[in-house]
Amino acid sequence: MMIWQCRDKKIDCSKKTLIMAIINVTPDSFSDGGKNFAPEQAVKSALEAQENGADIIDIGAQSTRPGHTPISDKEEWKRLEPVLSGLKGKISIPLSVDTFYPFVAQMAAEYGADIINDVSGVVRRTMAHVVKSTGCGWVITFNAEGAQREAAEFFNTSAGRAQEMGVKKESICFDPGIGFSKTRAQDLALLANIKEYRLPDYPFLLGTSRKRVIGLASGQPDPEKRVYGNIAADTAAVLAGANIIRLHDVINEKQGILTADALKSHVNKMN
Repeated sequence: MMIWQCRDKKIDCSKKTLIMAIINVTPDSFSDGGKNFAPEQAVKSALEAQENGADIIDIGAQSTRPGHTPISDKEEWKRLEPVLSGLKGKISIPLSVDTFYPFVAQMAAEYGADIINDVSGVVRRTMAHVVKSTGCGWVITFNAEGAQREAAEFFNTSAGRAQEMGVKKESICFDPGIGFSKTRAQDLALLANIKEYRLPDYPFLLGTSRKRVIGLASGQPDPEKRVYGNIAADTAAVLAGANIIRLHDVINEKQGILTADALKSHVNKMN
């Protein structure tokens, strides 16, 4: 059994592949064109994702589109605060906030966030302090150029560094950072060889939803029409041992994940 401890929530990552639904509170998202920038729409989308079967909601207010200019921590919190306020008492599943700012992470925890999804690619003492003091789960992302060897080295080093700073092992989850600082070949190598570099004692989260690597592989230029490519990548990841899939389209991608789980279960029983 693999339990991811996120504050008072013990997330079982062993029984099935978990779905982390993406809610972008940005005006310029590459994937949905600012659909959820209005706080009330973001709240509505989060509640719909929960109703449609998401296991975790992940809310982000910082665009990661190529060439974007990062907003400040104060501006990021200004976007997030009304959404988190609107979800209070309405969300029964774990709530994640996608941020690399310790200030935002601390404020989000005070508003009920259970998980800090940190794409910075750096295990910083300031963020470790927030995780340690709040008990939040911490997604640590490999945000650098490289493939299997580099990812494995990063995960091992980061696990040790975080625990040296007082973060509990059971609070940590790793993400290979598909689409972050990598070439197309490196992204595909990481997707195709998960078993080579994932750490078996830690939850493994994967997010390829609507990303450029899927568009290039599938020949689909429109991010919102990449669902079939996403399902193919999700299936391969689940069969290779991914515990959590971060995605936009809960209803359609859930079908692929459930089917992949069934296939995985059958293979395990036969062996």
